[in-house]
Amino acid sequence: MAASACATPARVCGTPVPNVWNPSARRSLFGDVVLVVFLLAQCFDGVFTYVGVTTFGVSVEANPVLVALMAALGQGPALMAAKLLAGGLGICLHLRDVHGAIALLTLFYLAAAILPWTVLLFL
Repeated sequence: MAASACATPARVCGTPVPNVWNPSARRSLFGDVVLVVFLLAQCFDGVFTYVGVTTFGVSVEANPVLVALMAALGQGPALMAAKLLAGGLGICLHLRDVHGAIALLTLFYLAAAILPWTVLLFL
């Protein structure tokens, strides 16, 4: 019996690949708000880090990976790359409905990045 062009994949190819990601039909207001706050925290952290590093030097940055990236690419491109990567990964978590992790990361950024830069730059 010949396979037709309209045959189901299970009959032609064997066992179909299971659908492991099913996008939710309803939106989460909590998830949307947490994502926006996370992206704003990334933006503020990037701007504050850039201002702090240009004002006080690269030695004031506590993240050794970011310091090495700044040495290799320069301050602006390194911060842009790091913040775009972090924002993109945050959006990926949002699309997978992992809003609790985004909320924890947002609190971490506010406490460990935004608050220290605010104290250092403005107080």
